[in-house]
Amino acid sequence: MSSYHIDQIDQKILSFLVKNARMPYLEIARECGVSGAAIHQRVKRLENAGVITGSRLLVKPQAIGLNVCAYISISLSESTKYAEVISHLKKIPEIVECHFVTGRHAILAKVYCLDNDHLMEVLLNTIQKIPYIQSTDTMISLDEPIERQVWVKDFKRRGVE
Repeated sequence: MSSYHIDQIDQKILSFLVKNARMPYLEIARECGVSGAAIHQRVKRLENAGVITGSRLLVKPQAIGLNVCAYISISLSESTKYAEVISHLKKIPEIVECHFVTGRHAILAKVYCLDNDHLMEVLLNTIQKIPYIQSTDTMISLDEPIERQVWVKDFKRRGVE
């Protein structure tokens, strides 16, 4: 993605939308001191530049019975089979995030399960049966004290553009 210059009004817009993607453009316009049409145009520009990639409804996993959050580090027997392993992992609905990482393991996956038995089922009968997965290391999250979207701020003051 090419670099897109974000000014102070764009930063304010992003800050409001990250906190509440359903915030009306007219309310954002009042807060920013510009017209509703200007907010609409700026949001469209941010979307076209790939800065905003969509909006979504967030569901609290525990509210629907997904009481276990775990992080699974996955080692591969052959690193060249990464794409093939990812295609298998994409089919597992319990996996909500997946990252290609540095360190001892190649992949870090975040999963939500109903309980520990469900987690064990996903691990033993699904993930560990995928070809080229050599081993897994699982950490269960006991608490999530910080949960938020990306931090939107004026990065120029910190020397980052």
